[in-house]
Amino acid sequence: MSLLPRSISLRLALAFALVASVLLGSIGLYLYRSLEREIGWRDDQALLGRLERMQALLDDSASIEALRQRPQLYENMLGNRDSLLWLLDAQGRALIEINPARLSIPTLPASAAAELIDTDGARLAWRRLPGEAGLTLVAGRMLAEREQMLAAYRVKLWWALSLGALLASVLGWLISRRALRPVRHLTRQALAIDVQHLHLRLDESAMPSELEPLRGALNQMLNRLEQGFARLSRFSEDLAHEMRTPLGNLMGQTQQLLHKDRDAEAYHALLVSNQEEYERLARMIDSMLFLARAEQPAAAIERQRFALPALVEQLCDYFEGVAEERGIQLLDETEGELVGDPEMIRRALANLLANALRYGASDSPVRIVSGSGVGWRSVSVINLGPPIPPEHLPRLFDRFYRCDPSRAEPGDTGGLGLAIVRSIMQLHGGEVSVRSDAGVTEFTLRFAETPA
Repeated sequence: MSLLPRSISLRLALAFALVASVLLGSIGLYLYRSLEREIGWRDDQALLGRLERMQALLDDSASIEALRQRPQLYENMLGNRDSLLWLLDAQGRALIEINPARLSIPTLPASAAAELIDTDGARLAWRRLPGEAGLTLVAGRMLAEREQMLAAYRVKLWWALSLGALLASVLGWLISRRALRPVRHLTRQALAIDVQHLHLRLDESAMPSELEPLRGALNQMLNRLEQGFARLSRFSEDLAHEMRTPLGNLMGQTQQLLHKDRDAEAYHALLVSNQEEYERLARMIDSMLFLARAEQPAAAIERQRFALPALVEQLCDYFEGVAEERGIQLLDETEGELVGDPEMIRRALANLLANALRYGASDSPVRIVSGSGVGWRSVSVINLGPPIPPEHLPRLFDRFYRCDPSRAEPGDTGGLGLAIVRSIMQLHGGEVSVRSDAGVTEFTLRFAETPA
């Protein structure tokens, strides 16, 4: 579970606060370190200056004892109670001492050069004086005042950082709320679209460029939903119409026969007629179940490599009787292999052959031809006969669609045969197409040679 809030405005506000905290904290740290170094440098220069001035007093005085008798000369130079001063002899004893903090006499390193050291909460500068007496001059300053000033500065920085982060978060929330106004406008438009208003689309007015891809994708989704809903509505109407016809025939014939007593031959004829309608309903229900299963997202097929001519030969043997009745010759011109589900491909080709035998011209050939190209294989069923009008071609693979409903025959598929062919090809990652002109109709199944 994510620890981030779900609100984008709040996330942006927190991001603003974080960025402001890092930025202000970095600037504050830089300023604090700069101030600390500047104060330390000034104190060091002041201590070294005191050493020089004290050395000048010693050079101008007749003796150290004379200088000790006049402490106002160097006490005024120190200026406050945080300053320290020692004049030490060669044994480290204090000849002159100004030490309001009562610090112990510092132990200095043996170096002869002037040095700056920190000890016992004080900053010390010392210098070995030239001459045989071995005198050492030490000037110092207590660090308490400096630390107190820096501590007050740190508190102010923390307050500035906290207030800056709070102000950045509030301003970030307000800015994000204003920046996300187009999203809320988009939401209101989307909420206005329902089943009765699927024709509405999301308006692009005042839409920022960052949301334009989302708006376009949502409008494309709405187009697909509208088309799918329209197909579903047509499917429901067509289904009701297709099922009403056989049910109406069954009910009408049964009611007419039951109107008065009939002989056994009449009842037998009724049962035979009803059997045809039952078979028609069974074929329709079987086709609808197949289409429903084929459109499931989890639908899968078992692909295998098989010889195409052997499968087509079986289909030609199956349809041989129907072809002879209509004087049609089935010509198998296929070769090579296909990769796919043999049973499904057999069903797709059977539907195309049945369609060609039903609408093809008598005493003409029906050819089954295979082809190949770079990355694909195809199988075509070609028949001669009246061409399909161009206005019917776009809807030819829709469910229950017939170019001429009056030509429905007892053994047909109820307008679902070509819809099943399209579903089978979609399962195989291929496509089905139709071309009909100059008395030649050609249905082509196109397969990927190396399916994903």
